[in-house]
Amino acid sequence: MEFPGTEIAYRYSARANGLNFCLRINSVLEIGAFVRHIEQKLNLTGSNMAIPVPYLKMNGLGNDFVVLDGRQQKLALTSDQVRWIADREQGIGCDQLILIEPAISASSDVFMRIYNQDGSEVAACGNATRCVAALVAEETGRNHVVVETGAGILLSDVDGSRASVDMGAPKFDWQSIPLAEEFKDTNGIELQIGPIDAPILHTPSVVNVGNPHAIFWVDNDPDDYDLERFGPMLENHPIFPQRANISLAQILAPNQIKVRVWERGVGLTKACGTAACAVAVAGARKGASNRQVEIRLPGGSLDLNWRQRDDHIIMSGAWELERRGEMDLAEAILDDADIGA
Repeated sequence: MEFPGTEIAYRYSARANGLNFCLRINSVLEIGAFVRHIEQKLNLTGSNMAIPVPYLKMNGLGNDFVVLDGRQQKLALTSDQVRWIADREQGIGCDQLILIEPAISASSDVFMRIYNQDGSEVAACGNATRCVAALVAEETGRNHVVVETGAGILLSDVDGSRASVDMGAPKFDWQSIPLAEEFKDTNGIELQIGPIDAPILHTPSVVNVGNPHAIFWVDNDPDDYDLERFGPMLENHPIFPQRANISLAQILAPNQIKVRVWERGVGLTKACGTAACAVAVAGARKGASNRQVEIRLPGGSLDLNWRQRDDHIIMSGAWELERRGEMDLAEAILDDADIGA
């Protein structure tokens, strides 16, 4: 056993903000000082360093989430930690990381904070809202749950393995979406991919349902288009100052639409609740589909009702708790220490 002051050397490896570094530490006393320094620099609070931290892995039609409960113990996550947890190779893997926090409003049960796979925070996620509502319903024994989000207060009803959520009213004004320039008619804006005289995708409908969406209407199967190639370009197009979720939608019948989604900050996803809402209202607004419609996504179907009396969007579908687990949040920033003589 070695003691402080002996002539030994230690190595400590860490990763922060995408940079790998390794320092040589010459005494046991220096190890503690160095670790405290790194914790301070990376804003790792005592609660974040707690081992282990319970998590739930959930999904809504394959749109999957890592859910952390920050109501009893505050969790201040960095974008690096979020990306590490969401990474499907080195972390747990998910489309979004969901942090449940104490409600801000007296009328709400919980506040839901949403992080995309790339570490960015977003205001709305319909499928995550349904999953969180199901958890709260199980805790409280009540079927009616109120979830507070950055996009507002959302009302949800849980019935066994299905849950519905009132996503509120959509916004169609160009400034509310938002767009970088004025378009009087957001049923179809000037944007296309491909040759001018024969574009592959063109004239998307745009809408905000808690986050910005662009819907390209296609005649062929959405699977026939290279969305993995076009998605990043369209998501980051200058017309969308906050980026956008990109959907390809094919009208199968007035009450059925097939959809494929490139999700902002995530990529291709099996399902996206807000995209389903956006497609439903955009289709009805164009007169191409009914206000009640089934949205068919790669992970399954969601039932949408754009309610006539108040223009609120009601989304219903299945939710699933995949597993429970524990993780060390410190590993989201710090590599395993390599300590030896």
